[in-house]
Amino acid sequence: MSKIFTPTNQIRLTNVAIVRMKKTGKRFEIACYKNKVVSWRNKLEKDIDEVLQTHTVFTNVSKGQVAKKEDLIKSFGTDDQTEICKEILAKGELQVSDKERHLALDSMFKDIATTVADKCVNPESKRPYPVSMIEKAMKDVHFSVKPNRNAKQQALDVIPQLKAVMPLERAQMRLKVTISGKEARKLREKIIKLATKVESENWDNGTLDLICLIDPGQFREIDELVRSETKRTGLLELLNLKEIAEGDEVLE
Repeated sequence: MSKIFTPTNQIRLTNVAIVRMKKTGKRFEIACYKNKVVSWRNKLEKDIDEVLQTHTVFTNVSKGQVAKKEDLIKSFGTDDQTEICKEILAKGELQVSDKERHLALDSMFKDIATTVADKCVNPESKRPYPVSMIEKAMKDVHFSVKPNRNAKQQALDVIPQLKAVMPLERAQMRLKVTISGKEARKLREKIIKLATKVESENWDNGTLDLICLIDPGQFREIDELVRSETKRTGLLELLNLKEIAEGDEVLE
């Protein structure tokens, strides 16, 4: 009975996501679990064993061809497979089928529309738009999804484009600022410049209570301003994330 010869440098893997990288003219690949590569890159997944099917660097995953030690040292300066896998994970190109790419782009398109609907309102009614209406407007301005950028970044990019085809503005945050001491008046001027609207302002024995609306993008700057200039004695309260039109229901 003849023996079946199995090459020792071949490993068979199934249901894999392949990340590919070219270096010093050679191709290197790693075999990962599907849906884990993006989680790792977004720092949601921190356990490398949950991402890699095997701590092995290949020249061709589908054929099971393992990279030679001398090629790894020449290209990466080390033969530490795990460290090389991490570099390929960070800088390599994720290989996906046309169907998977199409589904991923579709999903991200919906995520971007949902983020815009969540962050913006109709300036006339102060009410949010349905996600379906945002999706239609995104198609009208021929917005194309960039798979290498996250949904939040792309939502912020598309808002100015959507303003050309529909009335749209960022939903405002309502803040209460309480500051006292000799710096209060100077700090008040700086906060008012960053606010879109001052709703109320009260002085009591040198202590200022200010309620204002701000664009969410200004929150960090105001927070740092109050912390640094009051040496952490100032108080910043977020009263609500969005300015909601009267009559709208608020679900607790």
